[in-house]
Amino acid sequence: MIVIEDLKTKNLMRNHHLAKAIANASWYQFRVMLEYKCDWYGKQLVVVSANNTSRICSACGHNGGAKPLAIREWTCHQCQTHHDRDINAAVNILKRGLKATG
Repeated sequence: MIVIEDLKTKNLMRNHHLAKAIANASWYQFRVMLEYKCDWYGKQLVVVSANNTSRICSACGHNGGAKPLAIREWTCHQCQTHHDRDINAAVNILKRGLKATG
């Protein structure tokens, strides 16, 4: 099983500092190819909502609120767990995917 978040690239393009890099990344084409390969090899592709994946503590579930993109690491105010923003989001995406599949 592969779990990805349903990124809204149109919304991401609003960030003028990142718009060119996002446009060049071909996110949609990557997703289409991933869907094709999963079908080809009999694997399951699960797409989950991208809402708050980097805001929610993967240890306790507390939503710490919005953080600027410059904040790459943070500590949960609830359980004091220290997180890398990207790893925390990946854990939350995986948990959502597992929950969605039962």
